[in-house]
Amino acid sequence: MSADQVRDAAAKIRANVQQVVVGKGEAVDLALVALLCHGHILIEDVPGIGKTTLAKALAWSIDCQFRRIQFTPDLMPADILGVNVYNMKSGQFEFRAGPVFTQVLLADELNRATPRTQSALLEAMQERQATMDGVTRPLPEPFLVLATLNPIEMEGTFPLPEGQLDRFMMRIRLGYPSHVEESEILARFQHVTTAIPKINSVLTAAELVKLQSLVTDVMIDDTLRDYLLHIVEETRKSNELELGASPRASLALYKATQAWAAVNGRSYVLPDDIKRLAEPVLAHRLIPNSQARLRGRRPAQILDDIVRGVPVPIQRRS
Repeated sequence: MSADQVRDAAAKIRANVQQVVVGKGEAVDLALVALLCHGHILIEDVPGIGKTTLAKALAWSIDCQFRRIQFTPDLMPADILGVNVYNMKSGQFEFRAGPVFTQVLLADELNRATPRTQSALLEAMQERQATMDGVTRPLPEPFLVLATLNPIEMEGTFPLPEGQLDRFMMRIRLGYPSHVEESEILARFQHVTTAIPKINSVLTAAELVKLQSLVTDVMIDDTLRDYLLHIVEETRKSNELELGASPRASLALYKATQAWAAVNGRSYVLPDDIKRLAEPVLAHRLIPNSQARLRGRRPAQILDDIVRGVPVPIQRRS
């Protein structure tokens, strides 16, 4: 059964990641869902929580080419995409590929860079290609961006444009560890000299591609498809939102529910899957209007009210 294969592979990755990430099982599962859907992941929280650790552990768990970019205010688009350099011997320009030409890209502290530099990733994230000086070059497969983000209220950050936020399939928050989890962190890493001990891969790139194709076989009933679309449509009608969810967002939620079901060993989607994934998939794409912001209403709160207000389909017995 294909769902069993996905569940078993997800369990291996989860166990591998949790060698260096204590707790955060739900965040790891959400990241696995995005991974199985060719989706990019935005990990947002305050510094020191383990955003980079989670991103690196996921990248190391897959036997893929891995590169990291530390985003800073002085970073330029060419530092990401690459540059043409004149070769005096051949008398021609040669392209030196930037770090975006990899399979797993860690964009660390993405919102430390200026909007111009952030936008250099737009084409890569959506089209899986990069264009420099009029020449378009394909990126390797699979291609995944794991971006960490500091809260926008922090000093020295720039807001991500709506178009870029919409290209991230999922936003994940880690939160502070519990007392027990933090105690385990201290005990586990008291003798570790490096910040993040490297772990071995448990899945090859070819195996990941196969699992990504298996996820699409998970069944979604027509009534559940309509339920999902009603939630998305209500975000566009809400009198508290200036910008609702896009068709790209509805497709991301559709695929995410398939992967979530498979990770849990099911070949079919439940209404609870849609309700559970609505916030991490949709909330970061929504923009409250000025009145909602004055009342302190956050996108996640507005979305929660919308989900609660949409009737859940009930299967009738024949």
